[in-house]
Amino acid sequence: MKFSFNTEDASQVLVGAFALAVPISFSEEAWQLGETLPFTNLIMLFVLSVLFLALFTYQNVFQRNVTSRLAVFIFRIAIAYLMTALVVSWVLLCLDKLPLLGDPIISLKRIIIITMPASMGAIVVDSFDKE
Repeated sequence: MKFSFNTEDASQVLVGAFALAVPISFSEEAWQLGETLPFTNLIMLFVLSVLFLALFTYQNVFQRNVTSRLAVFIFRIAIAYLMTALVVSWVLLCLDKLPLLGDPIISLKRIIIITMPASMGAIVVDSFDKE
């Protein structure tokens, strides 16, 4: 079983993120949540997202064996989340729903809201070739 993060892993994360980011990014409900969701709820959503990424990665990618690879485990979660956020940002930018210069707070909120489900798609696709 491999525990490195290579271009194959990166492409799997990108494709998995894109698969869920696209339909959710087209949702007006997601755009409106980005305008109305309080920061406390946004932080809870972010933490929930990272916790589920960690749980899935621990169980399925690392098969409960992270003792000697804790740094790689944390890196894999962080890179999956960040790559997913980048994909979500690109999609929202293409849809003209990422007002980075006009309202960066709404942009950040929309990214976090849509990155939550998209990151799960990313990590699930990334785990397909693990043994």
